[in-house]
Amino acid sequence: MQKERVVIIGSGPAGLTAALYTGRAMLNPVVIAGSQLGGQVAITADVDNYPGFPEGVTGPELVQKMAEHAEKFGARIVMDEVTEVDFLHGSPFRVKTYEQEFLADSVIVTIGARARRLGIPGEEENIGTGTSYCGTCDGFFFRGMDITVVGGGDSAIEEAIFLTKFATSVNIVHRRDELRAGKQLQERAFRNPKIRFTWDSALEEIIATDDPTVSPKITAVRIKNLKTGAETTDATRGVFIFIGHDPNSEVFKGQLASNDSGYVLTDELMRTNVEGIFAAGEIQDEVWRQVATSVGQGTSAAMSAIQWLSAREGDLQPLGELSAEEVAATQPQASTN
Repeated sequence: MQKERVVIIGSGPAGLTAALYTGRAMLNPVVIAGSQLGGQVAITADVDNYPGFPEGVTGPELVQKMAEHAEKFGARIVMDEVTEVDFLHGSPFRVKTYEQEFLADSVIVTIGARARRLGIPGEEENIGTGTSYCGTCDGFFFRGMDITVVGGGDSAIEEAIFLTKFATSVNIVHRRDELRAGKQLQERAFRNPKIRFTWDSALEEIIATDDPTVSPKITAVRIKNLKTGAETTDATRGVFIFIGHDPNSEVFKGQLASNDSGYVLTDELMRTNVEGIFAAGEIQDEVWRQVATSVGQGTSAAMSAIQWLSAREGDLQPLGELSAEEVAATQPQASTN
């Protein structure tokens, strides 16, 4: 089993940026990419708000450029998923995947978060062609169109108000008869002439066309009133879903400190509660969730890891293959109590 200097868990903008910086520091990082290189941005049709791309860039194109940049400086990308970690016994840390196991002097966690899905027909298949989970990212592409927003919390109302800059109308569909958002946000939404509300209701289906010349593909939604059971079909060109995010932190439960929502806690230097473990991007950021902020956080985490490794250089074991005795020494010891 080979011991790595840096293992990066996750391959979104934060992870690939961390790989670039640690690669340039000659640390030969390993990036465990997960099932999809690039994370959420890889399924974003168009990224129009990342500096340096005035004409915009597709999510897959941006991911590919970031990956190539990191690989140019020695990053190694492994298409595999982490199934288990051991961060409790100090460095070197253990990281297991479906296919192999790594020992790492330091780890940067950038595994991200996922937007909660409605789980209805037409949702997944229209991501990037009408279904969205980010108004800031995609609102521009719905100029002059009627759109639907799902949710009633702060995020949903903030995004709905933002989307009125582009859309002709915004229909907010909410399961209850009152919003959970703050009073000021509610007042702003109620005053906005472009916003209307469909109360006590939930989306049952997102309807799209097969016509390849039509973009976006969505043409309507089927809505069910949860009190009466009545169903209606409402014309719309886009569905923006804001019912929360869930960090992909299950594998770190009991290993890294997190808040009540499961987001990994870090300080301003992207350090977690475990010395030698750093985190960046949406795994620890439940506020901004933008490509640009994740890139900055990935930079900070990488530079902190580089500095941490440099400070303890004299304590590091030689790189390369570990002996059987060294491997055994890293195994958790059985309790004698």
